[in-house]
Amino acid sequence: MFNFFKKKETDKPEENKLKNALSKTISSLVGNVINSVSGDIPTEYELDDIESMLIKADLGVDLSVELVEKIREQKIKSSQLKEFLKQEFIKLLDVDVEPELKFDKDKLNVYFVAGVNGAGKTTLIGKLANKFKKEGNKVLMVAGDTFRAAAEEQLDVWSKRANVDILREDKADSASLAYRGIDKARNEGYNVVIIDSAGRLQNKFNLIEELKKIKNVISKKIENDNLETLLVLDGTQGQNGLNQAMVFNEALDLTSIAITKLDGTSKGGIIFSIAKNLKLPTKLVGIGEGIEDIAPFNKNDFINALFE
Repeated sequence: MFNFFKKKETDKPEENKLKNALSKTISSLVGNVINSVSGDIPTEYELDDIESMLIKADLGVDLSVELVEKIREQKIKSSQLKEFLKQEFIKLLDVDVEPELKFDKDKLNVYFVAGVNGAGKTTLIGKLANKFKKEGNKVLMVAGDTFRAAAEEQLDVWSKRANVDILREDKADSASLAYRGIDKARNEGYNVVIIDSAGRLQNKFNLIEELKKIKNVISKKIENDNLETLLVLDGTQGQNGLNQAMVFNEALDLTSIAITKLDGTSKGGIIFSIAKNLKLPTKLVGIGEGIEDIAPFNKNDFINALFE
């Protein structure tokens, strides 16, 4: 695993960025809940308030109701509420899959990136390419959203910012372009390929069929090399993000989630909702607008940021 995904003692600025990015979520998911209880034991009225707060923080109705029922049944005191929530959230993120992006320096590493238009997919690809490049990898972007000219142009801009190569061809078949991209990577010594894809949900059936075709082509082409199928979700969308994840996961058998725009939302609770409902790990988070503002998702850092 390369250095970007290794935890370092010197990563304090990144941890501070994460905490700053989560400030709205910290208030909605933890601070407001804890401060809502005035006595030793939460009253029924206060439990109703807690349930509403958790729902608004986008934990989802079912999970919010489940947590409040545990508080009620276990007679959790106000002094215990913070630690109770912390332990419950830790358990939710304990998904039995590899928590880091797949990467092997001795293999071709392919990252197939999906997500609806507007989720921040192109920006995340650019930031990710920049990180890989800075770690000494030879990176190729493949502009797989071939039916939206703006998408190719935006990815081209990001390729220049990150100083990486791009394969693009207007109106090309996306699956064929992905195929050629992997061939190019093998022939020219790239070890990282990041493949963009269309994100138009207006015609969901056509989109999903196209994505399935691309995924099948990639899966057959890379043989024993690494494939990460990553869904990008807009952190401000809350439970709509969970609905998107369900659709894309059914079609693509996702391996991970990336959450963008965490710095602008109080709805970071969606990370817990996705972990509970889909057993999928969040592996990347966007924590700002700069090219460096992307971080590997570390569940311990995330929990600590919420509860410190």
